[in-house]
Amino acid sequence: MKKILILGAGKSSIFLIEYLANTAQSKNREIIVADLSKEEALKRIKGLPQTRAVAFNSDDQENREKLIQTADVVISMLPAFLHPLIAKDCLQYGKHFFSASYESAEIRKMKTEIEQKELLFLNECGLDPGIDHMSAMQIIDREKKLGNEIFSFKSFTGGLLAPESEDNPWNYKFTWNPRNVVIAGQGVSRFIRNGKYKYIPYHMLFRRLEKISFDGIGEFEGYPNRDSLSYRKVYGLDNIPTILRGTLRRSGFCQSWDVFVQLGLTDDSFEMDLPSDFTQRMFINSFLPYHPEKTVETKIKELLPWVDENILKKIAWLGLLENKPLPKFKGSPASILQMILENKWELNPDDKDMIVMQHQFEIKSAGKKKRLTSSMVSIGENQNQTAMAKTVGLPLAIAVDLFLEGTIKTKGLMLPIHPEIYNPLLSELEKQGIKFTEKEELID
Repeated sequence: MKKILILGAGKSSIFLIEYLANTAQSKNREIIVADLSKEEALKRIKGLPQTRAVAFNSDDQENREKLIQTADVVISMLPAFLHPLIAKDCLQYGKHFFSASYESAEIRKMKTEIEQKELLFLNECGLDPGIDHMSAMQIIDREKKLGNEIFSFKSFTGGLLAPESEDNPWNYKFTWNPRNVVIAGQGVSRFIRNGKYKYIPYHMLFRRLEKISFDGIGEFEGYPNRDSLSYRKVYGLDNIPTILRGTLRRSGFCQSWDVFVQLGLTDDSFEMDLPSDFTQRMFINSFLPYHPEKTVETKIKELLPWVDENILKKIAWLGLLENKPLPKFKGSPASILQMILENKWELNPDDKDMIVMQHQFEIKSAGKKKRLTSSMVSIGENQNQTAMAKTVGLPLAIAVDLFLEGTIKTKGLMLPIHPEIYNPLLSELEKQGIKFTEKEELID
């Protein structure tokens, strides 16, 4: 019997656990779900065959190593900073390792030993990174085989609300980690366009947008991710003149969010210690110039002349212009803003989330130029069976299944950018409803 150990029973593990459990009996496998909260693990495996739940604390080295030794394959759904710790244990005890997170520098240092022990360590096999790699590489490899030249590649992904759940002025609610949303984009974004290197500092990020459209879903805007340049090598597009990866929001979101960036409300570098009578209006006012006779609204408009009534209405809807008590009085501006937003951007019980992903290629083919657009839309079923959980968890589950079945034979430190991995994986994802639609058009 093959034993699959899943570390972490958070929201993203739902589809992962169910997919593997559904065939565990017929394939003679046991699924062990381990979490800091055994109750949470029990909740995830309720009624599923060939599964058991255990308590797990990554700080307890003895029990952690014992648990890993019992497994054939380890899937880490833990926070990314814990992956090197788990990977090191897997390397020591000769266990295969899978994660949806970015391949870290610490894990890259293990590459030679992973190969020597003939283990498979597969990272970046979730949504983004993951499905984005696989779907892009399938097209890149196909076009190269046809003798075509790709001279522009842009790729955008967003975790958003399904259209029927867009019931607030921002057309947004938290469908994944709120902290990551609040501090998104901090640092410098870098990409290349028409052979020219481009760098966007954080304070300009939400002003440099790309307009993106999906059939039947509508308009979005994309802002650049922190590092697009490294993907030239990953995708085998070393000399491509244009490459850009970005994040999607509904049109109008970024201009309004930019108010918080410009004022400093998303700053996570210092701590505020505010009096207990501080209100949300006082919080935003503390980042504005002092003037005893001017309102907060007037000061925002004077400081940021592009702010119109529509943007002010969005800020007002969040409660930031009200004399309501702050939800917390101590913490970084970003953490205080996050608490305010969590109250307003909380999902309702009947809300559905949505994942959108689009690749845009410009290709030279037989003396002509064409634009190829590949789009994917996935809509969640409910608050538990979310599109985010599905698109993060299913690729991992399918990869582990294909590996144990012998379809994936490769070993070493890998990303899912090889045909042996991405072809069968994308084929199975399509059967599970995660499907890309392609459109081609000639361009001048």
